Amino acid sequence: MPELHRPGTLGKTTSHSTRLPKYVNPVAGYLPPLPQAGEGTIESLREFYLYENNMTDTYMAADLPFSGSPVVPEMSDGNKQIQFQCKKGISCWNACCSNIDISLTPYDIVRLKQRLDITSGELLKQYTVPYELEPGGIAGVKLRPVENGTACQFMKPEGCGVYEDRPTACRYYPVALLSMRKQDEYTDTSSYALVKEEHCLGHQELRQLTIDEYRIEQGVEEYDELARGWRQLILKKKSSGPSIGKPTKRSLQLFFMVCYDPDRFREFVISEGFSELYDLPAEEMGKLLHSNTELMLFGFRFLKQVLFGENTIAMHQESKEKRLELAKQKLQQLEEEASAKRAAEADEMYDGEEE
Repeated sequence: MPELHRPGTLGKTTSHSTRLPKYVNPVAGYLPPLPQAGEGTIESLREFYLYENNMTDTYMAADLPFSGSPVVPEMSDGNKQIQFQCKKGISCWNACCSNIDISLTPYDIVRLKQRLDITSGELLKQYTVPYELEPGGIAGVKLRPVENGTACQFMKPEGCGVYEDRPTACRYYPVALLSMRKQDEYTDTSSYALVKEEHCLGHQELRQLTIDEYRIEQGVEEYDELARGWRQLILKKKSSGPSIGKPTKRSLQLFFMVCYDPDRFREFVISEGFSELYDLPAEEMGKLLHSNTELMLFGFRFLKQVLFGENTIAMHQESKEKRLELAKQKLQQLEEEASAKRAAEADEMYDGEEE
């Protein structure tokens, strides 16, 4: 049984016995839209720590969601000067890759599966491990270390074996991206924090540059833009909290499939059940069939529609009305069953009193 891991201190994981969500049946029914809710979350791309709070401009170390954090507790913009350089020959070379705790974005999954020329299912099985982004809630995936060890499977003596397609967290290090959205705002904003770990000697290198310059150098702008929809989904889910109720098993399965298993999601999109309900132009469907990136971006729209009611995908009206009627009938059936159960319990109680 796969283990879910919640983020611990950097470079370490803690095992939990929660099962990995099974994939949703491609021809199963769809979830009804759920109401929108206010926003208010902070997210670190270094490990995707999610902390429910209405953030101001800075936060204190005591407010961090984990103890002993190497993240400097000060948020900065891209103009902040940092001193850092990682280069071959430095005495700590490969140290960060020897003890990994690297969360993956959906775009990381796309890049790695294309780089390795394998299916997303094979990538998930061989190179990742799932973990909880929130207790009992949506899951994320991390890189799976070597068997019986902590090193990255892609680490080579000369460096990263997938360097051109390395994950977002690897590109950002030692900077953490902090995405947040306040309750009175409609767009998320980004700030940055610095990660300083004892093993890393790159901070001692005499090279200064701004965070924006470092981001350009590491090629994270494309990664950030293409993962924005996913970050917004997590921010929205975390900040909505109890207002949308406990996530159903199907919604957790759907989120996992759409975000981390694009090949399975593509099968879902071309299924008869999907085409009966959603009205996609042939040109758009063609893009989804041939482009993993286009499919991923469509997936974010799809999740916003089925989970939060942000309707951007056209539906066949007749099928939509049929689904709504079936949902009403199911709800009525549940209410009748609950009423009958309460009545039976009351009868048993009164029968006991007469005896």
